[in-house]
Amino acid sequence: MDIHELRREFKREKLDQKDLKNDPFDQFDAWFKIAIKEIDLDPNSMSLATVGADGIPSLRSVLLKYYDKSGFVFFTNYNSRKAQQIKLNPFVSAMFLWLPLERQIIIEGKAEKISKVESLKYFASRPAGSQMGAWVSNQSSIISSRSILMAKLEEIKNKFKDGKIPLPDFWGGYRIVPHRIEFWQGGESRLHDRFLYERSGENWTINRLAP
Repeated sequence: MDIHELRREFKREKLDQKDLKNDPFDQFDAWFKIAIKEIDLDPNSMSLATVGADGIPSLRSVLLKYYDKSGFVFFTNYNSRKAQQIKLNPFVSAMFLWLPLERQIIIEGKAEKISKVESLKYFASRPAGSQMGAWVSNQSSIISSRSILMAKLEEIKNKFKDGKIPLPDFWGGYRIVPHRIEFWQGGESRLHDRFLYERSGENWTINRLAP
């Protein structure tokens, strides 16, 4: 199949430095609120790249669950492949791609476990099915069939049928504390607008990048 003609022009809007917030978290917040309004499915989905001891990058999608000026938080099984790689190398990269907005955001930083209190607060807000799912799946491990998961689910349902579902000690959140955040706006003739925020002590520098 010939795919070299699969292309389109990015014409939605331009991005200039005068339009940017001084703080990248404020800029992220502004763009994210627009994404929530205009992206139908999972505007909080982000690609997360990690690198393990073998030096080979690994990539998957996770969901951003909250953010503030200290960083961007997602949740996972602490025995998962991503968690094991973060344990060896805490530096990660995350990307939001919002094609209908012709925008992407790339975040580079260090992933740190959040407190158990923070994890418990979020876990308690999840639907019961999602809470049980955290107990059922030994994420990233090899299993022979789906029936194993379903049998484990029935076991968990019976185990916790009379009370609240507790937070598993192997499950919780990570906060990505960024040192670089890039905002990308698609432009005509592939002359995209790219602005890079880099942490400099307590402040951030902003530079335009060539597309």
